[in-house]
Amino acid sequence: MAKILTLTLNPALDLTVRLACLEPGAVNRSEPLLTHAAGKGVNVAQVLADLGHQVTVGGFLGEDNPQAFEALIARRGFADAFIRVPGETRSNIKIAEQDGRVTDINAPGPQVSEQAQLALLNQLALIAPGHEAVVVAGSLPRGVSVQWFQGLLATLKDLGLKVALDTSGEALRAGLQAGPWLVKPNTEELAEALDNAADTISRLHRQGVEHVVVSDGAAGVNWYSPGVVLHATPPKVSVASTVGAGDSLLAGMLHGLLSGDAPEQTLRRATAIAAMAVTQIGFGISDDAQLARLESGVDVRALTEQ
Repeated sequence: MAKILTLTLNPALDLTVRLACLEPGAVNRSEPLLTHAAGKGVNVAQVLADLGHQVTVGGFLGEDNPQAFEALIARRGFADAFIRVPGETRSNIKIAEQDGRVTDINAPGPQVSEQAQLALLNQLALIAPGHEAVVVAGSLPRGVSVQWFQGLLATLKDLGLKVALDTSGEALRAGLQAGPWLVKPNTEELAEALDNAADTISRLHRQGVEHVVVSDGAAGVNWYSPGVVLHATPPKVSVASTVGAGDSLLAGMLHGLLSGDAPEQTLRRATAIAAMAVTQIGFGISDDAQLARLESGVDVRALTEQ
């Protein structure tokens, strides 16, 4: 299995509130609150670990409340490359209703100084050797510019890592300019980043992006790469929460690509892992037998490239 680095520049404590139905302006009674150390790269790392990979996690972590993250890192056996910064890691509230609808209330995160950004770059120069790929996922914290972010991706490429990118908005727009090896936006994020261009996929390939994985919720996943243009439709499942589905998809794609699996099997397993994610609160592969059943329900077919 591979040695993989994940970077979460703006991690979060996810506070999940489960309700029958949210009634705005009223008193709502919830089930017990669930708290998870999270953030997109951290979520990806957990699925990669379940798939057997050796994982290093890094980014910026508030020094005032690191306990949940440090406990997760110890429990999962991750290598810890987080740079501690003054203040608290943000808390995000997820309101999950019985019908699968999730309302997110996301905080901005701590202010990250130029000194901390330099410390992360220095850390990466030391630890990158030996890693096969890096996942850079999630939003940017305060103090981190899109220009610095684009330079980070270029640095990771120069260090010899395959760069997988999952972000949105201006960070995605800037990140695409660095030509990462793989990108995993959803349909809306990609349209926004490239201004609804008609030649979106071919443009990305010209910029050096080898694998473009576009998710569209229950409608499925499109995967565009040289010689591989596929669509996967997930099986129908009972939805507990959609949080982490895209992160699980990305982990599954990375696993298949780095393991040298056939394209159809790579996409089928990744789609099944994402389908499993929506059936649970939390992150990771909890039941191998359930995953096998979900895989058998994924439909993979060739897609006409756009």
